[in-house]
Amino acid sequence: MAAAPDAALIAEVEAALGYRLPAAYLVLAAHQNGGIPVPCLHRCRAPTSWAGDHVAITGLLAIGKSRAHSLCGEFGSRFWIDQWPYPDIGIYFADCPSAGHDLLCLDYCACGPAGEPAAVHVDQSLDFKVSFVAPDFESFICGLRTAESFGHGAA
Repeated sequence: MAAAPDAALIAEVEAALGYRLPAAYLVLAAHQNGGIPVPCLHRCRAPTSWAGDHVAITGLLAIGKSRAHSLCGEFGSRFWIDQWPYPDIGIYFADCPSAGHDLLCLDYCACGPAGEPAAVHVDQSLDFKVSFVAPDFESFICGLRTAESFGHGAA
């Protein structure tokens, strides 16, 4: 886990990404800046390459730039857009178990760079299909569930 970000680092990261981070992301980062959540599954309306009714995440990216798995790190949000090439629709904030073949993104298409983005799943193996997951980051975090919630053992 990375240290809690200060206002200067948050401003640098937002400027580099070109988007305002959701307030709920900042609140979470003040307590736990990145890492692996214990409940790690979220229900989806549409099937994905992972499952028919949910997505799994293996980690949330920290607000920062020095760690490889931070929003502006070596494997941060821009890496996926510039190198894979995931669609440039917002901030890629969570890894999935597929090792880069699907990710979670804060989608700013409908709200603009200063708005409240939806959380979406982007599936590289399905031609970068974008699927709605939650209306905002707070709803995404509150909607995380354990594997038992989906009728199976550990994820």
